[in-house]
Amino acid sequence: MATSKPQHDDGDSNPWNEDNDTRVPHEATTHGPADNGDGNDNGEASPLLAATADDGLIRDGVHVSQAFDEQETKSVGFLILLTLGIGGLQLAWSAELSNGSPYLLSLGLSKSLMALVWIAGPLTGTLVQPYIGILSDNCRLPMGKRKPFMIGGSVATVAGLFFLSWTKEIVETVLGIFGADAASPGVKTTVIVVAVIGIYVLDVAINTVQAAVRAFIVDCGPAHQQEAANAMASRLTGVGNIIGFIAGYVRLTGPLWFFGRTQFQILCAIASIALSASIFLSCWFIQERDPRNSPITGTNPSLVAFFLSIFKSIKRLPPQVMRVCQVQFFGWVGFFPLLFYTSSYIGEIYVQPFLRENPHMSPKEIDELYEQATRIGSFALLVNAIVSLLTNVLLPFFIAPTYDKAPVGGRPGQRMEVKSPVDHLRIPGFTLKRAWFFSLILFSFTMLCTLVVTSVQGATVLIGIAGITWAMTLWAPYAIISAEISRRDALERANKLRRVHAADGMDLDPLDPDEEQDAAGVIMGIHNMSIAAPQIIANVGSSIIFKIWQKPRGTPGDKSLGIVLAMGGLFVLVAASFVTRIRDDTSAPPATNTTRDEEH
Repeated sequence: MATSKPQHDDGDSNPWNEDNDTRVPHEATTHGPADNGDGNDNGEASPLLAATADDGLIRDGVHVSQAFDEQETKSVGFLILLTLGIGGLQLAWSAELSNGSPYLLSLGLSKSLMALVWIAGPLTGTLVQPYIGILSDNCRLPMGKRKPFMIGGSVATVAGLFFLSWTKEIVETVLGIFGADAASPGVKTTVIVVAVIGIYVLDVAINTVQAAVRAFIVDCGPAHQQEAANAMASRLTGVGNIIGFIAGYVRLTGPLWFFGRTQFQILCAIASIALSASIFLSCWFIQERDPRNSPITGTNPSLVAFFLSIFKSIKRLPPQVMRVCQVQFFGWVGFFPLLFYTSSYIGEIYVQPFLRENPHMSPKEIDELYEQATRIGSFALLVNAIVSLLTNVLLPFFIAPTYDKAPVGGRPGQRMEVKSPVDHLRIPGFTLKRAWFFSLILFSFTMLCTLVVTSVQGATVLIGIAGITWAMTLWAPYAIISAEISRRDALERANKLRRVHAADGMDLDPLDPDEEQDAAGVIMGIHNMSIAAPQIIANVGSSIIFKIWQKPRGTPGDKSLGIVLAMGGLFVLVAASFVTRIRDDTSAPPATNTTRDEEH
């Protein structure tokens, strides 16, 4: 006989809080058979129907209905807590990217060496995230597979931010103990070297957190809500960008003097607090499945074995994921210049008329002019961030869902999600894939226009429009990949748990509800490789273009930055062509119901 378990309200998390295989029920609104109030902890309509290990409904500490409950619709609050770590992490990125270059220049690092520093991000992203994915897939600590890396990476990130922002003081103090003069060339060189090492260490820590958080979203978010979860993550990223930009623009050394003596030190302190708080809230309120009963799908590899396993995993990628990675590879060749050269591009347009009117400025006048140009360029970045956030907030209301709203592998008779009041806003046929495609075409057009736009206002409009594409880039690929992984794994778990019931006492191998989920960390790591590797290519390509077309600082007529942005637009056009190969309707068939005969 098939048993039934109360359906709890859409938006509620799993009412069974698992800790060391102990289940403590909490109150839940039901849509199925009501609790008869007899105190039966299994939530059955009758104590005679209580599930036991003997009847096969509990096996290896896993309740048959657990796989179904994990796929029920979660509340907005759940999705916010699930993705909150992304927002906190973005503040750490913002502190490094927005103020890292001026900080390193203030230490005496030459601009020619700056490219070697900022290649740290894509380089560590290419290597670190896939490796962390493998380690977390094989992690079997009681707290979960992802949380140890989220917490450990956050601690390392906070330490890295503190060390980087106080590098000058730390190095000078340590060397001063041995009698070194802080003003000597040797000490200054040591400060620069240590700061550059600090950048690389910080990027390793940040990539550790990012790899774990992205896999955490896949693991804990229902398959049919992966689009919503990743939309929420992109919104929080936008909020983090704006907060980070405003914090960097406003003078903080006065009101927040107790956090540090410089703007960069205070920014790093704020980013550390935000990251720590967001990761703590996510880990405290979001429950991972206990992985201790799951077999390890592989060993933690050596360096050589790691690269071999990654290449094998790339060959085994699901076709849908492979297509997304192809889009990302070509797209990020074009996105890299937007991230790193926007303020310089706007600033170069701003200074052109001044340089033509007065071609014989003194070095001091040129420095003051470019300082003002940097602030003008920073405003364009703010416009881009605001447009991106508005797109993340508003566009999901108009996009038709790519995936069925019904929980994957749900129980027979399980309630479908009730339509919300905003469902009538959705445009039929305007799916996530099509929105992504049009945004890439729009980006390519705006970047090609950078060759002909000559006003600051026009260039600012172009950068603002690019915020639409940036919003889709933070949402669409993650949503498509996450939903693909989550639906596949949810169906696998549901089918395996149904086999337990269908076996009716047969001697079956122990079931592993997490078995397929272990691939999430590796797949998300490979996806990040498709983002990070092209940034290295873009960095090298930009350097070649600058070598050919760049003019000396303070010389009018420099169009090298526009050429770099336009070349990036061409690569994004290629990326758009790969979007057309992505399946638009990826709805998976329902899980095989092996218990149908028994239920009738």
